[in-house]
Amino acid sequence: MTEYTILTKFRNKEKFDSLFVWLGAKGKTCYNLFAIPADPKNSSGDVEDQMAVFESKDDFFNDTHFRMMFEQDLEWLKNAEKVIVLLPAWNSVHIEAGIAYGLWKKLILIGKPEKPESLYLIFDECYDTIDAFLDTL
Repeated sequence: MTEYTILTKFRNKEKFDSLFVWLGAKGKTCYNLFAIPADPKNSSGDVEDQMAVFESKDDFFNDTHFRMMFEQDLEWLKNAEKVIVLLPAWNSVHIEAGIAYGLWKKLILIGKPEKPESLYLIFDECYDTIDAFLDTL
């Protein structure tokens, strides 16, 4: 069990890294979303290069790397006390937030939604910035 898992889009790596490092500096444990590369053949490659390979998969339903990522994501959701959604995020992040809500996890939103949505009411805490969230720890 860990304290946090952070959900965000892969292209949001810079913000993720910042939050991940600050959580660690505050003595908090967190799963590292970027421990699993989007492109396993280029794990240290540029985010955009990795995403180009990731998004070009035609048969992702039968891809073993996609399956492994899916299973790992679910494990991280199950084994985290709290789940942070760091905006901006893609559809998959919102699906994962719904799963976390169904697992009765405490949900934290960091960032401003693009538009009002009633389902953002699943979040227990909302912060406009990473700094505003970190100030509460």
